[in-house]
Amino acid sequence: MASAYGSRTLSKDDVNYRMHFRMINEQQVEDITIDFFYKPHTITLLTCTVLSLMYFAFARDDGNPDNNLWVGLILVISFFLVISVLAFPNGPFTRPHPAIWRIVFGLSVLYFLFLVFIIFLNWEQVKSLMFWLDPNLRYAKREADIMEYAVNCHVITWERILSHFDIFAFSHFWGWGMKALLIRSYGLCWTISITWELTELFFMHLLPNFAECWWDQVILDILLCNGGGIWLGMTVCRFLEMRTYHWASIKDIHSTTGKIKRAALQFTPASWTYVRWLDPKSSLQRVMGVYLFMIIWQLTELNTFFLKHIFVFPACHALSWCRILFIGIITAPTVRQYYAYLTDTQCKRVGTQCWVFGAIAFLEALACVKFGQDLFSKTQVLYVILWLVCLAFITFLCLYGMVWYAENYGPQEKSFSEFEDSIYSEPGDAVSECRGEFETDSTTSSSTRKRRDSVNNSSINGVEK
Repeated sequence: MASAYGSRTLSKDDVNYRMHFRMINEQQVEDITIDFFYKPHTITLLTCTVLSLMYFAFARDDGNPDNNLWVGLILVISFFLVISVLAFPNGPFTRPHPAIWRIVFGLSVLYFLFLVFIIFLNWEQVKSLMFWLDPNLRYAKREADIMEYAVNCHVITWERILSHFDIFAFSHFWGWGMKALLIRSYGLCWTISITWELTELFFMHLLPNFAECWWDQVILDILLCNGGGIWLGMTVCRFLEMRTYHWASIKDIHSTTGKIKRAALQFTPASWTYVRWLDPKSSLQRVMGVYLFMIIWQLTELNTFFLKHIFVFPACHALSWCRILFIGIITAPTVRQYYAYLTDTQCKRVGTQCWVFGAIAFLEALACVKFGQDLFSKTQVLYVILWLVCLAFITFLCLYGMVWYAENYGPQEKSFSEFEDSIYSEPGDAVSECRGEFETDSTTSSSTRKRRDSVNNSSINGVEK
């Protein structure tokens, strides 16, 4: 009997690992919130769900078959998201509310299942589904069929340069600002930026819209849009990292202006911590993990262009910008969970959102290969091999440079990932020390504390005193 009981008892390390993963995969909310907004309310939600279902089932006119399909599909998605709020994990973030990140995870699961469904259809069925979603797609044409790219590159005028600063250039700049906020590393951001331009060159024989004039690719893309976005994102990171956060409950704020300000600040991060992907003592596994991260990032970017080229919808269509916006949202918790898995010795597996994101990236690529066989039959294998070789060389050159810089010019104090093994004396410590680096304040690295102490910048509710 004693041996049976002992076999079911978890060791101290197992308890720490499980609690560690739980804190990374399901961040806990600090006890400074309004209780009403963070209680389950499951009975109320069930009642509203049943009543709304009864209304849509019996009170509406079901004479239009097309409308029935639309309403049924929307309600299936809505009720699945209701279940997501009740059952799915919070993820690594709690701002502005954990329910929002549960819904985001639920949407990613739905998109993953949709891709699985699409793969088992034939081309005619896929086209019929797209025409049902939007009948105007029957008349859509590929941009490569109606536009010319990289024409008269020797003609460089101010009018031609200014014509490139359109909504797409702004979205390019803004996108790189968001990427810098997520990655928080000049080295990785610049490597992804440069390797993506090489990716365009090597896949230009498949996607004609990858063809660009040298000045457009080097000056406008790499230096202005990419470089400006990276600089802006990293500047915001440094600004947020230098602040000391102390949050108070809205119940403890008595002025109306203070309550409104606190409510608005709910949509900002709870804290901001210094991030270091690599250090001089990084293992080969960690280096390979960063390399894999960059490969998947390139694959996700490629999927954007292959999807709209193979399934024929323009860049301004809702299918295009909704997917880009959705991928951008789910990338935030994905990067956080992958960073924790890569740098935290106590984290033995990736988070659920990270797993689903990886599955989505590969399923999108699989769908492109299946329904774009005519396109991929033109693939020049030599270009693909050269692309992989160049990507690996530039990536490892960048990683070596990052390690060298960290060894010679980086902070000498130990980072969070270097002293985790010594902080787990009790299971409760695992909970407190495992708080997400992207949101909570308990894992602030010593280098960040040094910066904060140097500027003596304290704040209440994210606002400087």
